[in-house]
Amino acid sequence: MTAPRFRILEIERREWPFTLRLPFRFGVITVTEGRQAVLRARIRDEAGREGWGVAAESLAAKWFDKDPALSDAQNEHQLRRALELAAEASLAAGANTAFGHFADTHAAHVAACGEEGLNPLVASYGRALVDRAALDALLKLRGTSVFTGMQGNIGSMAPHAVAPDLAGFDFGAMLAGLRPARRIQARHTVGLVDPIAAAEQRSRVGDGLPETLEEVAATYRHGWWKLKVAGDVAADLDRLCRIAAVLDRQHDYHVSLDGNEQYADAEGAAELWRAMEAEPRLRRLSASVRYIEQPVKRARALETGMAALAAMRPVIIDESDGALDAFVQAKDLGYAGVSSKSCKGIWRSLLNAARCRAWNAEGGEYFMTGEDLTTLAGVCVQQDLALVALLGLAHVERNGHHFVDGFNGRPKAEAVRFMEAHPDLYADTPRGPRLRIRDGALELASLDLPGLGAREEPDYTAMQPMPPASWPRPG
Repeated sequence: MTAPRFRILEIERREWPFTLRLPFRFGVITVTEGRQAVLRARIRDEAGREGWGVAAESLAAKWFDKDPALSDAQNEHQLRRALELAAEASLAAGANTAFGHFADTHAAHVAACGEEGLNPLVASYGRALVDRAALDALLKLRGTSVFTGMQGNIGSMAPHAVAPDLAGFDFGAMLAGLRPARRIQARHTVGLVDPIAAAEQRSRVGDGLPETLEEVAATYRHGWWKLKVAGDVAADLDRLCRIAAVLDRQHDYHVSLDGNEQYADAEGAAELWRAMEAEPRLRRLSASVRYIEQPVKRARALETGMAALAAMRPVIIDESDGALDAFVQAKDLGYAGVSSKSCKGIWRSLLNAARCRAWNAEGGEYFMTGEDLTTLAGVCVQQDLALVALLGLAHVERNGHHFVDGFNGRPKAEAVRFMEAHPDLYADTPRGPRLRIRDGALELASLDLPGLGAREEPDYTAMQPMPPASWPRPG
């Protein structure tokens, strides 16, 4: 497949509010509402053909930048500003390949964001949405799916100075050898304030959907779970024991532990692990843990070794994956893996997949995981599922369908269009279309269509124009 070059001619930015059906606590914040950013990009290829693409992602507070001095509104404006800067640079750029648009502008974009006090993770959000919308437009213009397109290296991914450690890597061979998954296990997140059993429920939402962990397990029959821990060993042990009492009723299950940056160093997280292993009620749950996610605060995560914890279970970075070479730094400290998230960029995920392949060819055991940032039904969740399917991952964290009620906040006609286009992925319910999870799995065959996992588009008239970012420059 010839890798086409194109210009980005126009970028539209919109957003809309949503309300969670259940509060979701991770790290230092409990979320009850949010906003989703929706970005459209119009491209023109060198033959003069034009087309539109779209990307969508939550404007998530207290994840990209957890500085307690910043309000949620300021966090949202940080992300809006990153989008503004990425859009301005993309519109000023000339013709390039899809990968070239990312790789040739990455360093300048991170620097421009840094001048305004925006960290690399915030910067990646802006670039990620522009890159996804442009790639979606290209795939639709060529009438090919992201799976076929990437296998043919439609983006012209190749060694580049943006990732000097991969100077001799054969990206074409890696992409041609990808075998996209057509089915994936949904790893359910148990938030820090989620009720475990009916006796713990303070009040019911009353929408007939599962709320407690017991109800979730009975309804979706997950085999994979993601458990948040909070950095308080006694409180975490008590909560994990209550979770284990539910999960141990299952025939088989697997777990990831998410530290959400709640520990000062690896030894602090290792203390929790030793306490878990010493607790008889956690014997089966502890044996089911496959890896531990980002236990150490990002300010120190890439400065301190992981030996104390990595000897017990593999450890991955998530929030620390800010700089494009963060996984390279993490590897030298004893980390074994890194998360894939569409909000951090599809090209970043593919670069990290290449690193895993290169290091494992030398005898390593490195891996990627699919994590969530409350991906909402529609374009957002489908693009992220298309990415993890492309990578061939066996499971992915999914929580948007649990904490947000389906297409809540969107026009009913929009929800029906997506459901009819993807009957394997969504199910009709008395409360409208919702993500379909059967025996803990999501069916992905319908994502194999022209575009980045979605041909249907949201109703743009039911959104507001994104306001200019109110984000001050330092000083």
